Amino acid sequence: MAQGTLEVLLVGARGLENTDYLSNMDPYALLQCRSHEQKSSVASGKGCEPEWNETFVFTVSDGAAELFIKLLDSDGGTDDDFVGEATIPLEAVYTEGNIPPTVYNVVKDEEYRGEIKVGLTFTPEVNHLT
Repeated sequence: MAQGTLEVLLVGARGLENTDYLSNMDPYALLQCRSHEQKSSVASGKGCEPEWNETFVFTVSDGAAELFIKLLDSDGGTDDDFVGEATIPLEAVYTEGNIPPTVYNVVKDEEYRGEIKVGLTFTPEVNHLT
């Protein structure tokens, strides 16, 4: 079972569906690994091609199998709009240690809604009890 630190580089997204009809949307991402959730900054006015270039760190202690990324559009005064989500399997990064920024499909209602670019790095926990 994998234990250690998972570093997620959220690069950006392309081809997203614009949920704001009168202006560019202000997308942000919610990253979830097991019960831990982190939020990116809001890419104000970036519309369907946001770039974040932000790094998030998760402590993996129970061998989480997937990373979920939910994309939302920040709407002042009303509920944020759901843009789409991506599910990224983590088995490869546990084995390889590093996955360079890779494009994953963003889906909504089981339909393709664009893509998100994410890099992953896993640093195993060193067990000193040997």
